[in-house]
Amino acid sequence: MSLDLLSEFDSRPDTEEVHSTELSETDDVLLKAVALGPGANVEPHTHSDATNVFHIMRGTLTVKQGSEEERITAPGTVLSERGELHGARNEGDEVAVMTVSLCPLPE
Repeated sequence: MSLDLLSEFDSRPDTEEVHSTELSETDDVLLKAVALGPGANVEPHTHSDATNVFHIMRGTLTVKQGSEEERITAPGTVLSERGELHGARNEGDEVAVMTVSLCPLPE
């Protein structure tokens, strides 16, 4: 067993596909891994009761936050406060991987 929760996540989604898995869930945080194939996107959305953190681990993602967009290349981290619109898309040719933390757990 490895302490590195991401070490076993080796997803390789096809073009426009998103693969995700839960890495851990405790009483106060949900941690997911998300792989975005070329052209894939996580639609902009909000969490009214949870802070959301994207940790870009591999590749480059265009992250939307509120009305702004920015290309973030790994390693990078984006914090979205409760209720703030956020999403991400992969405009590159390679798979991009991020982890997502939600704190506290959304209801």
